Amino acid sequence: MATVQLKSDFIFELLKRFLQTDEGIAVKNKVNLVYQFNLAPEKIGKDEVSYTIDLKKGEVIKGPYEGGKPDTTFTLRDEDFVKLADGKLNPQIAFMRGALKIKGSLSAAQKFTPDIFPKRPKL
Repeated sequence: MATVQLKSDFIFELLKRFLQTDEGIAVKNKVNLVYQFNLAPEKIGKDEVSYTIDLKKGEVIKGPYEGGKPDTTFTLRDEDFVKLADGKLNPQIAFMRGALKIKGSLSAAQKFTPDIFPKRPKL
């Protein structure tokens, strides 16, 4: 299977570095949950790529969570993930429209907010 290049790969790389900063460590300690993202390049359910954001350990891993079950799993299109991370897509609205699927703890899902992500420079 060919490796799918996602627009969000860049965001996960930034997040990985951010979690090593003082601000990132504070976010990790505050949230202390594990999230898995299943991102689809085009259509949900097709060619999904998984990422794990482990805010217990402060790690970002390309691949599904291997330490049991993540607290919450989000499934959405790559493009929508980028909008979510940039604060341009409201997670509640995305969920209600069916653009964001959530499995697991809803209270954990609500703690996942755009301020978890480092602010990206405008291109």
